Amino acid sequence: VQLQASGGGLVQAGGSLRLSCVASGRTNSIGRMGWFRQAPGKEREFAAGITWSGSSTDYADSVKGRFTISRDNAKNMVYLQMNSLKPEDTAVYYCASGRSYGLGKLFDDWGQGTQVTVSS
Repeated sequence: VQLQASGGGLVQAGGSLRLSCVASGRTNSIGRMGWFRQAPGKEREFAAGITWSGSSTDYADSVKGRFTISRDNAKNMVYLQMNSLKPEDTAVYYCASGRSYGLGKLFDDWGQGTQVTVSS
């Protein structure tokens, strides 16, 4: 599976961005999808995940209530709507896919990342 993320950019604190990720290749093997992020000097961390059906989602405590993950299986897309952005949300955001169908933090394939910068 190949993943291509887009939608990053520079935004002021309190603003919003919507990230998109399109999957190609063996998309029929995709179960869960998710978003991770990596800030400068820090390890990559889980941000949000969604099951194959889209009926269940999972969020890191740091983004809960501000970020919303969704997916469109017909288009092989996953989205991350980010509202009320904070400077600490600044990071490279990566989309990921996994072959398992439930929620979890184990993923098999990764996109190239898109930069999100939030200014104070």
